[in-house]
Amino acid sequence: MGIYIFVSVLVIIACILQILIVLVQNSKGGGLAANFTSAGQSMGIRKTADFLEKSTWTLAAAILILCVVATASIPRGTVSGRSRIEEQIKNTVDPNAIPTLPTAVPPASTTTPPGSQSKPGK
Repeated sequence: MGIYIFVSVLVIIACILQILIVLVQNSKGGGLAANFTSAGQSMGIRKTADFLEKSTWTLAAAILILCVVATASIPRGTVSGRSRIEEQIKNTVDPNAIPTLPTAVPPASTTTPPGSQSKPGK
């Protein structure tokens, strides 16, 4: 359970960082680099854009990997080997097996047991 919570917190932190980095970028390539407009800093502008793009892809890959790890580390309940649905199916009563109550009482039979019948001719 501890690993699952730890990985989940890492996913949340990576998502927040991803949101912040995407908000800093400009959709046309300006973003944070748009503040540096002097001609002498053109290499710094490009390096900032490259860093933001690489960090975006790195965080996206990290989120993907952390989600797979979180899925693999989900705590499983070991109390019961069967699911609740399987137990309900096992404990159900077949509706055809329920005895039906007779609506009328059958008449008492007046026949004699098979061994006590007398044979004719003796």
